[in-house]
Amino acid sequence: MSARPIDVVLVKAGRTKIRYPAEVIADDGVLLTVRAAWAGGVVRDFGFVRFEPGDVFTEHYWRDRWYSVKEVRAADGSLKGWYCDITRPASVTATEVTVEDLDLDLWVSADRGQVLRLDEDEFAASGLAERDPDAAARAVETLDALEALARRGGVLR
Repeated sequence: MSARPIDVVLVKAGRTKIRYPAEVIADDGVLLTVRAAWAGGVVRDFGFVRFEPGDVFTEHYWRDRWYSVKEVRAADGSLKGWYCDITRPASVTATEVTVEDLDLDLWVSADRGQVLRLDEDEFAASGLAERDPDAAARAVETLDALEALARRGGVLR
């Protein structure tokens, strides 16, 4: 499959949080894989990793799973790690992939020495547990399962 353009749209609390261009590199009808440059434009230092201009993200979106996984590489090709977003399953059209961010995230460092649960405070404050308790429970279960998978050495299974 030759690469084709697509927009990645991240929605949070019913509003578009970010939209950026990417290229589809694979799509089997369940899993869509795209490649995109770091969309932040400037250096973003999280303390455990820095995203910066030149970084390349290979992003995996499932139509049937409650997460996405972004492999992060520096401009020189060295692997930084994997950023996992807990989301509702992806919605994919010919021109865009849309995911609803559920506030929980997981970072897995390239050396697999560091697995960090992120944004649990944002998740608690989001009110999702009150608005949609089933989705909130699914989000927490998904984060737990991804963390367990990462600690066993993988996040793309």
